[in-house]
Amino acid sequence: MRLILGSASPRRSQILAQIGARVDEVRPADIDETPQRGELPRAYCQRIAADKLAAIPSAQDELVLTADTTVALGRRILGKPADAGEAAAFLYKLSGRRHSVITAIAVRHAERTWMRSVVSAVRMKRLSDAEVNDYLASGEWQGKAGGYAIQGRAGAFIPWISGSFTGVMGLPAAETAAVLRAAGLSLTPELA
Repeated sequence: MRLILGSASPRRSQILAQIGARVDEVRPADIDETPQRGELPRAYCQRIAADKLAAIPSAQDELVLTADTTVALGRRILGKPADAGEAAAFLYKLSGRRHSVITAIAVRHAERTWMRSVVSAVRMKRLSDAEVNDYLASGEWQGKAGGYAIQGRAGAFIPWISGSFTGVMGLPAAETAAVLRAAGLSLTPELA
């Protein structure tokens, strides 16, 4: 069975390698990720993961995995910022507050589909203007839901998390491994 990753995210590839899943091919889906009016964050994330899965053609011997991650401040979806100004606005909204990070995964093999979503609670410390400006200058916010990457420099902004650290990164390792095994993929964790 060949594993097709429907994402160009290097983080997702790294997490898959960590759990022993070898990616045979990367086929990112090109879909419209605009939230629908009134759509709640978890439903949005699940819909986007499913839409990505539906957009990727596959052969009978291929297992396709897609995922979507979003940051939610209450009912508000903070997706990938369009520019540094929007990233700054997101960071100031999250500053000193607790928020949710939702990652939905979708897997298809032959005619079967598996879906799972994980919600993690994250608290960001109160950020100073200097911290926000330095972070924006790093460029690390680009392409990141909520405008930050917990696995990078923004890890210093996060004093508390309840849930899946790898889920906040973009792919919950334990849940992904369980779904891949359920779909029939053998995992061989890397030896140290």
